[in-house]
Amino acid sequence: MNISIIGAGYVGLVSSACFAELGAKVTCVDSNTERIDNLINGIIPIYEPGLDDLVHRNQKAGRLRFSVDLTENLNDIEILFIAVGTPPGEDGSADMSHVLAVAKTIGRNLEKYLLVVTKSTVPVGSSELVKGVIEEELRSRNKFINFDIASNPEFLKEGAAIEDFMKPDRVVVGVETERAKELMTMLYAPMMLNNFRVIFMDIPSAEMTKYAANSMLATRISFMNEIANLCEKVGADVSMVRKGIGSDNRIGNKFLYPGAGYGGSCFPKDVKALIHTGQQFNSPMTLLESVHLVNENQKNILYKKFVNYYNEHVEGKRAAIWGLSYKPGTDDMREAPSLTLIDQLLKAGCRVRAYDPAAMDEAKKRLGDSIEYASDIYDALNDADVLFHVTEWQEFRMPDWAKVISLMKSPLVIDGRGVFKTSNLNGLTYLKIG
Repeated sequence: MNISIIGAGYVGLVSSACFAELGAKVTCVDSNTERIDNLINGIIPIYEPGLDDLVHRNQKAGRLRFSVDLTENLNDIEILFIAVGTPPGEDGSADMSHVLAVAKTIGRNLEKYLLVVTKSTVPVGSSELVKGVIEEELRSRNKFINFDIASNPEFLKEGAAIEDFMKPDRVVVGVETERAKELMTMLYAPMMLNNFRVIFMDIPSAEMTKYAANSMLATRISFMNEIANLCEKVGADVSMVRKGIGSDNRIGNKFLYPGAGYGGSCFPKDVKALIHTGQQFNSPMTLLESVHLVNENQKNILYKKFVNYYNEHVEGKRAAIWGLSYKPGTDDMREAPSLTLIDQLLKAGCRVRAYDPAAMDEAKKRLGDSIEYASDIYDALNDADVLFHVTEWQEFRMPDWAKVISLMKSPLVIDGRGVFKTSNLNGLTYLKIG
């Protein structure tokens, strides 16, 4: 099967490589010439475990190629996926301009049947907008070409995206015709052989499923953060509470870990977008408004613990930070709690020295020379008055605590992930959430 995926960002590139691995012939298209040139030359623009090998293997096999020209093979393919960015506006709405620009180009150049699938995260009703733009462009050309639209939202977890794609919990597909369903069934046939669930539904339901899923997970995180903060007040241990409620199979134990707030490209954007959709349709999303507020407040908690410990006298203090990406397994720093913390520390007159296994280059792009960059976890600690553990990378799990103490000026550890055992922390002041 010949397909094109428009957008060589996180979703588009991972999807392109994985569909090629399943046997499809894939052209991944992006208007960013530098990005495409790099990909052609084997330079992968994002950090995702296993992606380099997958891309290179399928390029070599001839199943995966890259292009800047959407129209180059438009009339030789059966399915076109739109996987371009939909960044949030100030009001929380998703910016559809890139999606609709692709739809215009399709309408201006289409000559034969095509299934157009929206994979970008888009508000309910967006596929109809795409359909309308293509139809308008076809009418302007006096062309009457049959095409279909579909919605196939992604549920990839950064850091485990390839595993998620190849062994998914479920694949959600929204269609409105049997022909579209048959094509998507053919494309996902290799997964169906392994009994993975491909769930077909109407298009609006598929679009809503994406937002509802991420908003539910964000809700669980914000709920546990509020419980953790209350635990500190009443003398309970949130790690025990988490085990207690997580053992209830009606609740389960996933996404019940308190921390310094969620970040990344999905949860913040999708929660705000669903709130905006509710406002548009006069159906207020009161719960999600609270989820968002709790998360914004939670990003302040590490700094508050630091300031309270030093009785507001923090100017001139040296802060070490372990972890800059919003989660382990990625270099993504979009809406990362570390950014809020660093901003607060710098405004308070602190010096910051940070280390992350994957996000150092991304941090330098965002933060420039406003902070210092360490070469490893211990290099971050020299003469530090506090160590913030912000992202739970594996290599932070078992440090040499005696070495940590010897390097720090004041052995204060503020753990934003609650992963260290207090029995190992003799000689340290240890503060955690909950």
